[in-house]
Amino acid sequence: MTDTLRPPRAATPATADTAAAAAPQQLKRSIGVVGGTLLTLSCVTPASTLFVIVPELFSSIGSATALAIAIGTVLCVAVAFCYSELGTLIPSAGGEYAMVGTLAGRLAGWLVFVLSLIVVMIVPSVIALGTADYLAPVLHLDKAMTGAAVMLAATLAGLLDLRANAWITGVFLVLEVIAAGVVSVLGFSHANADAPSLLHGVVTGDGGATTTVSIGAIVGALGIALFITQGFSTAVYLSEELENPRRNVSRTVLWTLGISSAVILVPVVAITMGAPDLQTLSSGDISGMVTAWSNSAVGTFISLCVALAIINAGIVMVIQNSRVLFASARDKAWPEPVNKAFGTLGRFGSPWVATLAVGLPGAALCFVKGALLSNITGVAVTGMYLLVAIAALLSRRAHHKHAAAWRMPLWPAVPVVLIAVLVYVMTQLDAEPLLWTGGITAAATLYWLFYLRPRQDTRWVISLPEDQQP
Repeated sequence: MTDTLRPPRAATPATADTAAAAAPQQLKRSIGVVGGTLLTLSCVTPASTLFVIVPELFSSIGSATALAIAIGTVLCVAVAFCYSELGTLIPSAGGEYAMVGTLAGRLAGWLVFVLSLIVVMIVPSVIALGTADYLAPVLHLDKAMTGAAVMLAATLAGLLDLRANAWITGVFLVLEVIAAGVVSVLGFSHANADAPSLLHGVVTGDGGATTTVSIGAIVGALGIALFITQGFSTAVYLSEELENPRRNVSRTVLWTLGISSAVILVPVVAITMGAPDLQTLSSGDISGMVTAWSNSAVGTFISLCVALAIINAGIVMVIQNSRVLFASARDKAWPEPVNKAFGTLGRFGSPWVATLAVGLPGAALCFVKGALLSNITGVAVTGMYLLVAIAALLSRRAHHKHAAAWRMPLWPAVPVVLIAVLVYVMTQLDAEPLLWTGGITAAATLYWLFYLRPRQDTRWVISLPEDQQP
């Protein structure tokens, strides 16, 4: 049966002090749309995504990369509508699990939490692994060790005040946009008359043979394409710290998706058109192409901007991801000692134990094969979006129907079509990441059955911050 949020009981005078002492700590509302958009854009990290994740698509689907990202962006518009409605209806640092759990039941909420946990634990490491490649013009470093160092530095920054981090990440974000802009200008100015069509993809294999990219290959790449713009959901995780979340969550989600899609897609088109030949494009060596289009100084500048963008992304992702663990502790997802630790706020107002619990394992994951991590993340993101779309179908039942929230256009057609497309995409993804993600989800389901479900009155009780109770 679908669980719904219950309004808090008023404390009697005799128990008010006890209730206050036992009440979970609340995050501070300290950022507006601009700060939230800067933080969320930094989590999408357009430049580091462009330079770290996009090359994988160039290697697998060649000139069809822009098309795959464009299709993924269209799908993400529908996803963003779902996030905007649910995020304003249920503004919680728990993000997807609070939204889905409230509307589709606590088991569904638990499953989406597990999928989001896979994403939040893996994505920072995937991005951080690209740091050494872009510091190469200045320093030659071990890839795994450098990625781990970036994760540790991001963890330390994540312990600071959120408003301070918004300004830090905002400065880095400017450098990201500059780097993407320079790549776009260089690519378009060196457009190759023999460049392959953006609509009929071709790619070269290891032997140099040219092959046509099939529709199935493009669909199979949509898991990573969805991952590329996935960070707009950060606005939902930050909803407890956004001022006036009923209005600002949707604005932040939609602004972030629009800006990040442009910052990523335009350079991808430029690179596809400006690559000297298909083999160079399929190699995914964007830094090498930039140097060939300009000179080593420009190539070095772009590489350093990307390295800073990766560090920036690590900071924001650790901030976001620690909020997920903080919210899960407040909602009693774990044994009590763990809940108490994850729910503790430090002197700067950040959940410091949860921050360490995200950052330290993230550093360890930098020693795992990056391609596998990316593919697992693609599966988890697709599954997470699927559950969010299902919750969006249930968002206008009972008292939620008349609650104050941003409402998506074309409901219920948008979530219905999105569900159908995501189910099809899921059937086209690679077997190995599907097995890994399925195994983790199965283990989490057993935890639900044997620990959470028998204690449903005291465990996994999804809540809203006090100022957003219905």
